[in-house]
Amino acid sequence: MKLSIIIPVYNVEKYIAQCLDSVLNQDLGPEEYEIIVVNDGSTDSSAEIAHSYARNNTNIKVIDKENGGVGSARNCGMDLAIGKYIYFIDSDDYLIKNSLKKLIDTCENNNLDMLTFLSTSFSTAISKIETLVKNKEFRVSFGDKELSPIVNGEDYLANVNYRGEIWWFITNREFLLRTNIRFIETGWMEDAIFSLQLILEAKRMAHLKLDAHRHRFGPGTAMTSKEPKHYLKVIRDLHNAANVHVPIIEKLENSNGNPKAITRIKARQQSFVFFSMLRMIESTMSFEEVKARMEEMSEIKAYPLTSFLGKDYNGLPYQALSKLFNSKSRFYYFFKLLNPMFKIKNKSYKQV
Repeated sequence: MKLSIIIPVYNVEKYIAQCLDSVLNQDLGPEEYEIIVVNDGSTDSSAEIAHSYARNNTNIKVIDKENGGVGSARNCGMDLAIGKYIYFIDSDDYLIKNSLKKLIDTCENNNLDMLTFLSTSFSTAISKIETLVKNKEFRVSFGDKELSPIVNGEDYLANVNYRGEIWWFITNREFLLRTNIRFIETGWMEDAIFSLQLILEAKRMAHLKLDAHRHRFGPGTAMTSKEPKHYLKVIRDLHNAANVHVPIIEKLENSNGNPKAITRIKARQQSFVFFSMLRMIESTMSFEEVKARMEEMSEIKAYPLTSFLGKDYNGLPYQALSKLFNSKSRFYYFFKLLNPMFKIKNKSYKQV
């Protein structure tokens, strides 16, 4: 079997059918690939929809499990996969028609460990602050060639734009198993960590100029939910991701790794801090925790944001906000000025 597509599912009844239709509407025969849907304890009709597709399509398998988070669901699917290549897609995203054969053929013809490709995001309104710094669509430029040079992971990081999400690349399953890399099962940034660790292990990696994927980004998705408890968890997970990058950076520095790759990874590490600071301003996090977390980021050298601006983050909003954020006193001032919970708390003190 050529390919295993793994789809973690949790309460996505609005989008799961579009995702499944897209992975079925491909130029591969059903005997050439499998679709593993991991229902991670959904409480809506997502599982029912997935099972109805499985009854009508022999290459769809649905695994029902207790809720354990998206990392747990992806690990479960990975353990069951039998295809030569593995692809992870989120259940609220979808693929472009007849894009899989081109991706698989490129992997096969070039004996690749990993192949990345283009993705376009689409969204409705998101947070006011994040709207100012919303990432550009993912594009890569290396001249007129369709396929980039084949390089190892370090050189790829040094020279090619990269993302932390796992839906913009296909991986050779044997290579993946050899690395013994698994998804962290306790946080929302598990794909960014997984992707970076995997890229650094790759010996043959390339990028194909094929716009094959559509990523949904907007209200109701995991990273944009404003539910207070969830929002705080996202902030804390961003800080955890910054922490996890510390040994990766240290290992590369101690082994005289590609300096451009190290700079790129430091920029990505500091991006987690930058976006956590944006979220902290809008969150219910206490000022005391904000200060403690900023001290922690300073201790691991992820703050101030000295490596943030560069190839990946260079627009005017990034430049202006990072300059503002690079002073703790200024950041604390704006936190107190703009944070709604701080205003409410401060007002209640004055009324007493």
